[in-house]
Amino acid sequence: MTCSVPGGKVALVLGPAECRTISDPDLELLVDAVRNQEIVAPNPPAYRLDESVGHLLRRAHQRHASLFQDRGAVGGLTSTQFATLLKLAELGQATQNALGRAVALDPATIQGVVARLRDRGLLEVGRDPLDRRTVVLSLAPSGEAVLAEAVEQGRRANEQLLAPLSVEERMMLVGLLRRLLA
Repeated sequence: MTCSVPGGKVALVLGPAECRTISDPDLELLVDAVRNQEIVAPNPPAYRLDESVGHLLRRAHQRHASLFQDRGAVGGLTSTQFATLLKLAELGQATQNALGRAVALDPATIQGVVARLRDRGLLEVGRDPLDRRTVVLSLAPSGEAVLAEAVEQGRRANEQLLAPLSVEERMMLVGLLRRLLA
């Protein structure tokens, strides 16, 4: 229904046959009231995506990966390869299975990662002197060089991602994430 109101006034439609002109002060009150109300979805979901921890962690990971790759993958490393090299540098040497567990990769995935890193000359493969059947991995000099550059890029990515947080908030975030993964 439309209302014809003289003088360009605003009318409020109250029903099928009822219109009322609204005075300017009343119109201002009505507009203010509408502006101050929250917009409520008709059926708000019981589970909201923007409050989902999994979704937020995935988005934070995507942002970090993007920041890490921002200047191009150092030495052509993927984030998984970077983690593998970094952990191996921390350990000094490790078997493939132990390395996979240390970086939280299943045996099939770590096997592929190790093969690619080995084929690129970033890893050295040797035998355990106590058990010649056991293959032991360590960083090759070229792996150390690539890793040194990648570590700097990782630091920059962490700093950019965490820039909005105070030192205390950063420590709290890392602590909470470790608790979730324990």
